[in-house]
Amino acid sequence: MRGVRGPLMAKIKKLLLRVVLALGIFWGGGILLFSFMPVPFSAVMVERQVGAWLTGDFGYVAHSDWVGMDEISPWVALAVIAAEDQRFPDHWGLDFGAIEKALSHNEQHENRIRGASTISQQTIKNLLLWDGKSWVRKGFEAGLTLVTEAVWTKRRILTVYLNIAEFGDGIFGVEAASQRYFHKPASKLTMAEAALLAAVLPNPVRFRADAPSGYVRSRQAWIMRQMRQLGGEDFLARNKLH
Repeated sequence: MRGVRGPLMAKIKKLLLRVVLALGIFWGGGILLFSFMPVPFSAVMVERQVGAWLTGDFGYVAHSDWVGMDEISPWVALAVIAAEDQRFPDHWGLDFGAIEKALSHNEQHENRIRGASTISQQTIKNLLLWDGKSWVRKGFEAGLTLVTEAVWTKRRILTVYLNIAEFGDGIFGVEAASQRYFHKPASKLTMAEAALLAAVLPNPVRFRADAPSGYVRSRQAWIMRQMRQLGGEDFLARNKLH
C-alpha cells in the first residue's frame, strides 16, 4: 500500500503545482493586460451568466459598457469611495485598521457580519476570482491585490472597479447602471444619483436603485454627507483619482 501511495502523492503534488502555475500565469497576465486595456468582462460576470444558463434562465444577460474615468461623473468616484473605502488613496490594498474593527464587531454581533474589503480587493475579486465567502478565495484575493497595487495606479483601480461593479440584475459597470436607471450617460450623473448607485453596492441583488427601500434612501443620505466631509471634488483632485 505504501508503495502505491508514494507515487500517487507525487502525481497529485505535481498536478497541484501545475494548476497553481497555470493560475499564476493567468492572473499575472490579466493584471498586466488590464493595467491599460479595457475590461470586456469580469470573472463575476461570467459566473453570473453561466449560473443563469445552468438554471434555465436564458433571458439573463450580464451587460456592461466600458468607459474611461474622463467619461464618468466625479460624483460617482467620490460616492463609491465614501461608501466603500474612505482610506482608498492611503492604503496598499489592505486596510488593516478596518479589518481589526470588522473582526471586533463580528465577535460581538454574530448575526450582523461586517466586511472590510477595500475597493482594491473588490476589484480583484470581481475581475479575476469568484463570488462567495471562503478563506481560500480571501487568500488569493489578498495576494493578488498587493500585486495589483504595485502595478496599477489608484486611478486605474478605481476606473476598473467602476466598470465591473455589479449594480443590479445583469447590470455591471456605472455606464450600464446610469443608462438603465437614469437614462443618461455616467458622465451626467448628479451627486444624489451617484450616492444612490453607491448605496446598493453592498448587495445589488437585494437592494435596488430603481425601487429604493427606506434603508437604501437612508444609506444614500449618509453617503452624501460623507462625500461632503471628504471634501467633494477637491478630494479626487488632491489624490489624482479623476
